[in-house]
Amino acid sequence: MRNRYIDAFEAKQTETKNIPDFRAGDTLRVAAKIKEGEKERIQNFEGVCISRRGEGTGESFIVRKIGANSVGVERIFPIFSDSIDNITVLRRGRVRRSKLFYLRGLRGKAAKIRELRKR
Repeated sequence: MRNRYIDAFEAKQTETKNIPDFRAGDTLRVAAKIKEGEKERIQNFEGVCISRRGEGTGESFIVRKIGANSVGVERIFPIFSDSIDNITVLRRGRVRRSKLFYLRGLRGKAAKIRELRKR
């Protein structure tokens, strides 16, 4: 049982953002705004979504990519953050779990996720 004023506030906050439909296993490109001194620029972070959690304005997701020297890099993004410019779904993954934390222990081809075929 939630407060109707909080629900109305969250609905107003979320209606301005257009978030694509994605889930764990999908490959995403997240354009994040980065502030350096007085300048602001957009930097893309491309990787596999390994989890999605929360609800409403508190919802967030984790994106994992393999960086330099084969080091795994993960970032947590709040979905309705002002620092996110846009989210692009590059590939749909075929997975059977909602949390893909097991990818942290895999390397190379073992960490590959099959693409979801369209019917």
